[in-house]
Amino acid sequence: MYRKIFRPILFLFDPEMVHVFSTLFFKFIFKIPGLKFIIKKSYCIENPLLERKLWGLTFKNPVGLAAGFDKDAKLFNELSYFGFGFIEIGTITPKAQSGNQKKRLFRLTKDFGIINRMGFNNEGVKSIVERLKRKKNILIGGNIGKNKNTLIQNAYRDYKECFLELFPYVDYFVVNVSSPNTPNLRELQKKIHLKKLLSRLSDLNKKNINPRPILLKISPDLTDMELLEIINIVETVGLDGIVATNTSINRSNLRSNQDLINQKGGLSGKPLSSRSNYVIKFISKNSKNKIPIIGVGGIHSPEDAIEKINSGATLIQLYTGFVYEGPGIIRSINKKLIKEKVNYNN
Repeated sequence: MYRKIFRPILFLFDPEMVHVFSTLFFKFIFKIPGLKFIIKKSYCIENPLLERKLWGLTFKNPVGLAAGFDKDAKLFNELSYFGFGFIEIGTITPKAQSGNQKKRLFRLTKDFGIINRMGFNNEGVKSIVERLKRKKNILIGGNIGKNKNTLIQNAYRDYKECFLELFPYVDYFVVNVSSPNTPNLRELQKKIHLKKLLSRLSDLNKKNINPRPILLKISPDLTDMELLEIINIVETVGLDGIVATNTSINRSNLRSNQDLINQKGGLSGKPLSSRSNYVIKFISKNSKNKIPIIGVGGIHSPEDAIEKINSGATLIQLYTGFVYEGPGIIRSINKKLIKEKVNYNN
């Protein structure tokens, strides 16, 4: 129904406007008595075969919502009724910022992709913390970044502030140094900056009685040599895992209108599938399966999800696939994972 009726209507309008409308719509419908129960009954699947125990956490299922959809933690409780096993909010910065100039979100419908140059638009960490205090029975990841005007040499201050503010309210952290939409952010992926940043965050984390898992979100555009450096840093620092991958600046083999293809920003969706799988396989092989991986990029079907897991991902995340395929994709993936008895212990 979503793909045949709702998606064609929604896709007539500006993507960012549709996202704002969807947020308001979800907030409204979940106030209708009994609707939470109906939606949960329709979409949620609970089965021991789906459970994944990782980092001392128990995930009801391995299908999560990637960062970027619920930037300001406005919908995580409502979205949990669609069957997600976990939800990642953000990217969150210390200070509120409006992001890049609009128009900044583009659908590549022929490619089942999206290009965005949002620029970490969010209401700031303190505002988001107030909403997280209303968190119910859902695992939440906090995706953190730096403000646009913060210099690279001062980036740790921004990550530290977000970390400390969010610590009591999230279940794990993701350090975002790989978005192409914040000037110079990807410089933090370089060894000289990355090891120092992650070491300081790790030391900060260890001061707590119950430290949170910290993961690193990486770009799909890294070379094999750069990926080997990332693996070495993650292992040396003792980080808990990697999120692979973020959006790409690569525009190879796209079929959409050239004006869309030429838009600046990060590409997500189906075009990222094979590259994301390659990066996951590379990390899994070269770390001897010792680094847990959340696989994201181009999951539009249960088969795509299984391919991510078979490539080496322990958990997976959706964003663009959720937009194109609708909430039914979560149930479809989980049903397929049960039927196929997919092995999560990669």
